[in-house]
Amino acid sequence: MNILIVGNILKDVYLNLDTRTEKFETDKNGTKWLDFSFDASEHYFYNRHSSIGGAAVTLEVLQKLGLDASISDSKLSFKDDSPTHDLNATHRYILVADEKVTYLAPSSFTKTSFTPPEEAVDYLYLDRSAEISTKTAKTIKTYLELSTKTKLVLYVRNFENSELNSLLPLADLIFLEKSPENDHYIDSLFGEIDRAKIITISDSSLTFGDISEPIFTKRIDMLTHLSLHSITSATILGSFVLGRSVEEGLKLARANVENSRLDAVLSLAELENLQNSPSKESELELIARSLVLKPKGILAADESGGSIHKKFEQLNIPDTYENRRDYRNIFFTTPNLEKYVNGVILFDETARQFADNGQNFVDFLIGRRIIPGIKVDQGLEKFPDSLETWTKGLNGLDDRLAEYYQMGLRFAKWRSVFEIRHENDQIVTPSDEAIAKNCEDLAEYAKKCQSVCIVPIVEPEVVYDGNYSIDDCAKTTARILDKLFESLKNSGVNLRACILKCNMVLAGKQFEMASTPSEVGKETAEVLKNHVPPELAGVVFLSGGQTVEQATDNLTAILEEGPFPWPVTFSFARALQDPALYAWRGDNSNKEEAQTAFKDRLIANVDALKPE
Repeated sequence: MNILIVGNILKDVYLNLDTRTEKFETDKNGTKWLDFSFDASEHYFYNRHSSIGGAAVTLEVLQKLGLDASISDSKLSFKDDSPTHDLNATHRYILVADEKVTYLAPSSFTKTSFTPPEEAVDYLYLDRSAEISTKTAKTIKTYLELSTKTKLVLYVRNFENSELNSLLPLADLIFLEKSPENDHYIDSLFGEIDRAKIITISDSSLTFGDISEPIFTKRIDMLTHLSLHSITSATILGSFVLGRSVEEGLKLARANVENSRLDAVLSLAELENLQNSPSKESELELIARSLVLKPKGILAADESGGSIHKKFEQLNIPDTYENRRDYRNIFFTTPNLEKYVNGVILFDETARQFADNGQNFVDFLIGRRIIPGIKVDQGLEKFPDSLETWTKGLNGLDDRLAEYYQMGLRFAKWRSVFEIRHENDQIVTPSDEAIAKNCEDLAEYAKKCQSVCIVPIVEPEVVYDGNYSIDDCAKTTARILDKLFESLKNSGVNLRACILKCNMVLAGKQFEMASTPSEVGKETAEVLKNHVPPELAGVVFLSGGQTVEQATDNLTAILEEGPFPWPVTFSFARALQDPALYAWRGDNSNKEEAQTAFKDRLIANVDALKPE
């Protein structure tokens, strides 16, 4: 089977601009606009990618599926590792700044040329990039009349091209880009065309008749939506030519577009390996086990905007996008970080920022063999007429998790907060109602995570900043854990692919007598052993406002009470970051000093994870 592609080859130049150094102006709405009266030599790019797009993407997909494909009037090929590049390509610039994408393209593209092949082809595919003239349309019609074995496949972006519309009745397969305008005109323009010939493509789904396959691609640093459409349509066409079913074709297209990059799509072997990869349950359990491997911990770098604002405010550090990026960059670029942590929990903004080398932080961490994760809860809300809180974030969580998975994030965290309060020497909060609500939401979040192959970390935190005894903390933590694991099991959450992030059992910060490390170790170990199921993937401790030394000493004491039926390690934020923050103080000339302070805390806590 051979396929001839009719379309234009584009040269995409992808520029990720640094808004701190470029000539941007901010309007009254806070939107940044680039001043285009610039000398390009003055600009700094986080990264610069060049790739060939348009019909070249379609050609690469088909050839990597093992098919005999070529572009009309072009010698471009991807059969070798280094493709032969056509010089006759239209340039298009893709600018990214602060997660916004702008396309700079010619006002009109060159009309697509088509020379009828000397030997009849099995498929003639008019690519998304094709700009068909009246003359070319007539030539194609004549060719199809003479070559009766050739099947015509069309990609329809919109119905503005009357020449392309004239070919619709001749098509054997039509890829239609979904839009309100296309939906409006489809009935009148398609007339008697068999709907079974139409595959609808959007940024979020592929549809063929009653069969639909969702797709999730929002990694603008890796793939533009223009390439997305070309990859999906070409993969579906290629799978049909290979004799695959509709369902297989849509699933292969999803796998290809969700795992492709700007400069490379997947081969047929790679796609089939993805289809035959270990089960989701096995993958989840493997990730969970990897996150709690000793002697390493998890860095919690997921402070919300409000939390990091308070940190910066204490040291008179301006709370700007750039400073927040520079602060995170200190930790992620610390030499040999991978020796001390298995994973890093990110905040949404951080997951979309870039390291000094131009990679986004997610890819940068993956490159260091560190698993990136994400905080997905959206803060606290008070119950009516109460001081108790529940955690927001379930609304829209499915879509956010799907996006995070495509960004490369493989675990998530959700925090619920419980405060111990007394009246007449009796604990009145947390109430049974507050515990139930928060634990049920933790279970629902965990189930949603596992449904998209993201490992959930459930974090029910008894707040340290209170006036209560270590015994109060033990009883309250036990109540919460009992309800939590009841809710998790009732929701069908796989505990072997779930991690508990837990407070240590100790007296509140305002209590008259501070708990010693020995007391913390014994009480914490007893509560966990009696109230945490043995099949759980692991337990990680939060530092919860303790001093850096206190958190490490208490962690050491807890581990001395082992062995435990599950791995036990740390997932600290302030107890790892505060010394670095005070060393940095918003001045990047202090970066090395800050990294040294951070590394000292990492080493101290890793040393605490001695064999049980």
